[in-house]
Amino acid sequence: MFDFKGAIFDLDGTLIDSMGVWEKIDKEFLKKRNIDIPCDYIEKISSMSFEKVAQYTINRFNLKESEEELIKEWNRMAIYEYSNNISLKQNVREYLKKLNDNNIKIALSTSSPRILYESVLKNNRIYEYFDVLVSLEDVKRDKNYPDIYLLAAEKLNLNPQDCVGFEDILIGINTLKKAEFKTVGVYDKYADSEIDDIKEISDKFIYSFKEIM
Repeated sequence: MFDFKGAIFDLDGTLIDSMGVWEKIDKEFLKKRNIDIPCDYIEKISSMSFEKVAQYTINRFNLKESEEELIKEWNRMAIYEYSNNISLKQNVREYLKKLNDNNIKIALSTSSPRILYESVLKNNRIYEYFDVLVSLEDVKRDKNYPDIYLLAAEKLNLNPQDCVGFEDILIGINTLKKAEFKTVGVYDKYADSEIDDIKEISDKFIYSFKEIM
């Protein structure tokens, strides 16, 4: 592929098959409030922190609950799935082991909160491969800005130019590129509407980690 010293991975849609779970949660959450899920909702919120998603959801649907109440409800709905049912994408564990065996440092940079990412990494037996774990809880801005990726690189003691960022959404790839990271676009069906643009700007695009084993 290309030489690099550090690999920085998004979680949802990149390492794990979780976007379907979030579609289910979003539908159930809005259905309880007699709201049909808009076709652009999941795409709009995909790069946001939980706090920003809550704020956006309250404003878009004129909800009366607080941000804290929405986040608590979403976490309650998601914790069981992340702890028990969400699986890795094909060959993820094998690829992480390959990186580890070749002394490549590994970081996670996810929109999901610690309560969810720790559960799913441990349940799928890949937690120990990560040298650094950061989420949007650790920075002030979402993935439209490079803060989370730069923090991951800093914690790995590496420059962005020495790292590869793995992302499944266009916003993530764009942000990584602007911050001078190498990029690998990872296919996820929930980003089908963006796939041509992702392929065009990524340094490499993969449908499966098997392709880079």
